[in-house]
Amino acid sequence: MVAMAHVLKTIIVDDEALARRGLKLRLAARDDVDIIAEAKNGREALKLISEHHPDLVFLDIQMPGIDGFEVLRRLPPEDMPTVVFVTAFDDYAIKAFEANALDYILKPIEDDRLSEALARVNDTLDQKRALKHRQSLLKLVGDITGEPVSSMTELEAKGVDSLKKKEVPKLAIKDGGTTTWVPQDEIDWIDAAGDYMCVHAGGETHIMRMTMKKLEAELDPDYLHRIHRSTIVNIHRVTEMRAHINGEYFLTLKGGNTVKLSRTYKDKLKLFS
Repeated sequence: MVAMAHVLKTIIVDDEALARRGLKLRLAARDDVDIIAEAKNGREALKLISEHHPDLVFLDIQMPGIDGFEVLRRLPPEDMPTVVFVTAFDDYAIKAFEANALDYILKPIEDDRLSEALARVNDTLDQKRALKHRQSLLKLVGDITGEPVSSMTELEAKGVDSLKKKEVPKLAIKDGGTTTWVPQDEIDWIDAAGDYMCVHAGGETHIMRMTMKKLEAELDPDYLHRIHRSTIVNIHRVTEMRAHINGEYFLTLKGGNTVKLSRTYKDKLKLFS
């Protein structure tokens, strides 16, 4: 499928009626330009630009009263369109670009020069639209995930799944006829005593009857990992790791508790790097 060119909403500003008519005739032959208004002086230009928010303004420089440069000085940043200056005098070239005009065309206007200017306008607006789209996308991802994303590279690194705000799973702990639902991100660590599990979370210890193997299958690896035959730890609660002479490690958790990572689970060290 061929992409449709963006149609440029355009305003022509010139105090000479013949100049406006000539430029209008040239632009009318193009499919990518829609002339939405004309202004014969700077005051009209300011009003029309604020009302219509055009993509492009062809702006004469020498006009009585408010000239082209003054028009740009008076426009608020949010109303600033892409500007191509049109003038019969090449003395203004440097000043035109200092005023942030995208291009500068001398009268009488040549078709090739006009086409060149419009190509530059389209390229510039495509870049602005792409930037605006990227900024909107980054803001959307930040709003959805609750994590600010500063660049497309960071967004790509997070992957498409980052667009979905993950709900933290809960562990169901049954005690007689009572079931307590503990969010897994709030669990500090779990240790085993036979077929009983001691779940330590928020300063409390919950007892549940279940094998370590079965419990491990119910846990979210984003939070909880087995580091010993009888211990599971929340990797986000670890604040310090100390090596032991026999190849084991001692992990210190928030709150000061210590758990052991055995040599058998040494591959889990990468989770803390």
